[in-house]
Order: sequence, then C-alpha cells, then structure tokens
Amino acid sequence: SGKTIVAFMTMLFALDNDYQACIMAPTEILAIQHFESIQGFAKDLNINIKLLTGSTKTAERKIIHEELENGSLQILIGTHALLEDKVKFKNLGLAVIDEQHRFGVEQRSKLWKKNTIPPHILVMTATPIPRTLAMSLYGDLDISAIDELPKGRKPIITTHRFDNSRLKVWKFMKDEIEKGRQIYVVFPLIQESEKMDYKDLMDGYEALSRDFPLPKYSISIVHGQMKPEDKDFEMKRFAEGKTNIMVATTVIEVGVNVPNASVMVIESAERFGLSQLHQLRGRVGRGAEQSYCIL
Repeated sequence: SGKTIVAFMTMLFALDNDYQACIMAPTEILAIQHFESIQGFAKDLNINIKLLTGSTKTAERKIIHEELENGSLQILIGTHALLEDKVKFKNLGLAVIDEQHRFGVEQRSKLWKKNTIPPHILVMTATPIPRTLAMSLYGDLDISAIDELPKGRKPIITTHRFDNSRLKVWKFMKDEIEKGRQIYVVFPLIQESEKMDYKDLMDGYEALSRDFPLPKYSISIVHGQMKPEDKDFEMKRFAEGKTNIMVATTVIEVGVNVPNASVMVIESAERFGLSQLHQLRGRVGRGAEQSYCIL
C-alpha cells in the first residue's frame, strides 16, 4: 500500500532537522527489501544509508558504529541487531518499526533509549486491527490508515475449497502458470507431528513435485529451519522468476515482494490466525494482475 514511501518521507523530515533515522524490521529478508527500496528512492539525494543485520560482517559493523556516533550515517535499516547496546546514535530523531506486532514491548522500548530525548516513533503494519483493540493497544498513538489501493491494483479474490476439489485447484494453478504467473503454497507445519495429522510441508512438497514435474515446472521451498543463506537463495530464485511455485511455511508471512505472484494457496487454513491470513494474502496482488487467495 505504500508504507515504505510514507516511512521514507517521514525520515526526510528528520534528516532536514539534522536528526538521524532508523527502520527496524522483524526479518532479514524484509530489512534487505526496505534497504533496497529506500536506496532506490534516495539515489539522487546523497544520503548515507546502511544496513545492519545479524549477518553484517564485523568490519562493516565497525564502520556503521563509527558513522552512527559521529552523525555521518543518516539512515540505518536493520533487524533486531539495531537493539544491541553497541549501536549508539549521535542524534536519533525518528525510529520506524515495521510489522511492529512481531516485536516485544521491551525490545521496542530499547529504541526509545537510544537518544537522550526519546525519538519520534512511527509503527507500521499491514494487518487490519479491529478498532477497539487498536484503541487499547495504541491508545497513546495517532493512527493513520492508508485505505486505498495503489493505482492499477485489483482486489484479491478469496475463496474457500475443501480437499475434494484439490485437483480443480491444481488445474487452476497450472492455468495461471501457463499465463506466466507464480504461486505460493503455504503449510502450517514443517514436520509431521504426532498430535496433529495436518499435512506437513514435506508431504505437500512431494505431492506437488509429482503433479508439477520438472522440467516443465520448478518449485522452491522455504521454511524456518533452513540456514538464512539457503532461504535467501530460494527466495531470490522465486523473485527472479526461475521457479513457478514457492512452497513455504509462514516465514514468508511478511515482506516478500514478488509482483508476478498471483495465487496464494493456504493449506489447513483453519490453523492460522486472522492476522496471519491477512499477511499471507498480502503476498499476492502486488502487481496489476488479478490475484487469488485459496484457503
């Protein structure tokens, strides 16, 4: 909906007043995405922007720490790594927290203490929050909602299907792939657990591999137990359009931006919370094409 550009414009106000700004995001993938978007927005503006995550090299960290403290680093984008005590700002004026429901209260309050005068705070989320809950959670905040879609986007068609229409759904997926689109299939669990006999990710992956065989189709897989570099590699392949289907757990819930993906299939949808379903559905419909979410 354009949260990133709103955050960027707000950060420019801080910079104009000689303050520094930071954005904190819950995952490395999302932090990198913000970094790339904001670098794109700022390419002609001569602003010093850096990225700090768990995998930032020590040498690079040293530069970041020094530039933060002498004030030459204007915008820092990162993950929980921003909360470390070593990260000290010269003059932090604005902290932006994306998908803030993924952080704890104490974590967020660490950011407030990064400056002698607490910085201004902008928290962002794409998850609709019921009004009464919003008032109790964010009673002390001013709330603004971006309630229109960006130009040229269509509402996402959301449907519910039972297991007996699986073949129809797969036929629909094949039709969309024929049109050059990409598809997410999300599962609630990685391994099968004894208590719950829900289809786990691996079973699903095997079934899909049989019905969407190579070389005609190719499938990426992403889950929380993979090493970050393997995750990034698979995400990248999907983002570049080298694979048609992304089989995943909810690690893709936030911040994956592939405008060409038009179908989100959520297995065992009753296992997810409402805000998770909203987030997952938000992974499609990011381009001009009609998108679908099949529960």
